[in-house]
Amino acid sequence: MKTIEELKDFYSKELEPELVLLEDQRKKVLRNLLITAAVTAVIVFGGVAAIVFGGGTTPGLGIIVFPVVITFVICSFALKFFSKSYVADFKNTVINRIIKFIDPQLHFEPYACIPSHVYDASDIFQTRYDEYKGEDLVEGTVGKTPMSFSELHTEYITRHKNRKQHHTIFRGLFFVAEFNKHFEGKTLVLPDTAQKLFGRLGQRLQSMNFTRDELVKLEDPEFERHFAVHSTDQIEARYILSTSLMKRITDFKQRTGREIFISFRFESIFVAIKYNKNLFEPKIFTTLLNFAPIREYYEDLAMAIGIVEDLNLNTRIWSKR
Repeated sequence: MKTIEELKDFYSKELEPELVLLEDQRKKVLRNLLITAAVTAVIVFGGVAAIVFGGGTTPGLGIIVFPVVITFVICSFALKFFSKSYVADFKNTVINRIIKFIDPQLHFEPYACIPSHVYDASDIFQTRYDEYKGEDLVEGTVGKTPMSFSELHTEYITRHKNRKQHHTIFRGLFFVAEFNKHFEGKTLVLPDTAQKLFGRLGQRLQSMNFTRDELVKLEDPEFERHFAVHSTDQIEARYILSTSLMKRITDFKQRTGREIFISFRFESIFVAIKYNKNLFEPKIFTTLLNFAPIREYYEDLAMAIGIVEDLNLNTRIWSKR
């Protein structure tokens, strides 16, 4: 990967001129939003005041909250409308250029994502989803390894009477790459939440998890402190999860500090990394003319692209069957 000095040089020579133009767009979005908020507030609060004072109604909490909620909802829609072209321009210039800076061979599609059948094939998340959406697809070959990743958000919906509620299954980066081996079974590396909470009792609970395949006990205490491994094939799981790969996965987990889910299935490795934000959206309420947010975008992209090197996927230690 590039050094921070190289990134700073790229920022000043390549990105800063584009960011100056985008900063003007950002300010225009804020001006339009401010005007919308002011006009909406005057109309809504004025209407409520006329009803209250004209009809002699005693003001209650609902009378106060209602105009605030209406103003907020209208401004939320207005922000999405006003920022649409700004977001598109930002992704097509800044994010695309950062990706090309990391690896010129990679291709970026801002409005595409990992297909649902790939997500399903990983079998990482067993909850049936009602909504599947994503964006910011990056794909290409890193070294010898074809790979792709995008942001994904999957949800299931519950309904009670007339109320519909959305529940997140997964939100974050979803990565898939060729592993250069055909797996006969399925091996999952999942966050070890049970052992963290309950210690040895947690291990017993994991082994009794009837919704997952058989628990695999490995000889790496540090790895098992972070992860639980379930597989349809104990021998293949131990074959895949060599001492060096377990260490690489542990190091990757500790460096990112995030919940990580991994699946080895068919001829691929699938990696899901949880985030609670849109990773590659531009700032709206803070200036773009600052190196810090650009570094953050770069580090998130470099982390995802770097999975190939971090997990040593370019080393062909197996041959396909």
